[in-house]
Amino acid sequence: MEPRISIVTLGVDDLERAVRFYQSMGLKRNERVTDGVAFFQMGGLILALWTRKDLAVDAGMDGLPPSNVGSARPASALAYNTRSDEEVNAVIDAAAAAGGTVLKPAQKAFWGGWYGYFADTEGNVWEVAHNPDFPIDAEGRISLPA
Repeated sequence: MEPRISIVTLGVDDLERAVRFYQSMGLKRNERVTDGVAFFQMGGLILALWTRKDLAVDAGMDGLPPSNVGSARPASALAYNTRSDEEVNAVIDAAAAAGGTVLKPAQKAFWGGWYGYFADTEGNVWEVAHNPDFPIDAEGRISLPA
């Protein structure tokens, strides 16, 4: 795993209210990907806003009681984007081997890529994804589609 964070996802209760807040702070929402999520380019990484409920469902945590892995509705998820589907599998496998908990095995994503989720030993949630529409340069910087 290369040393980078690609996307910081914040779980929010009211998506549109949160979007207005971040736009008021000077961030520009990506207009290409907007269905139920908000993305903002922040230098070499992306800030994502998603409802807590949708984040929990996507991470495979919606049926877990809070005592299992972190909270049943995570407030955030770190994302590690990869350059290939195979790399997603390798990172999820490495997390499991290191003592993490696989929350959602690597699988085809509804948006067309390949992804899965794991929690570290402290319950911090990570998404590992390959999204061909979000290119990664040689230095590991991710970009939103133009």
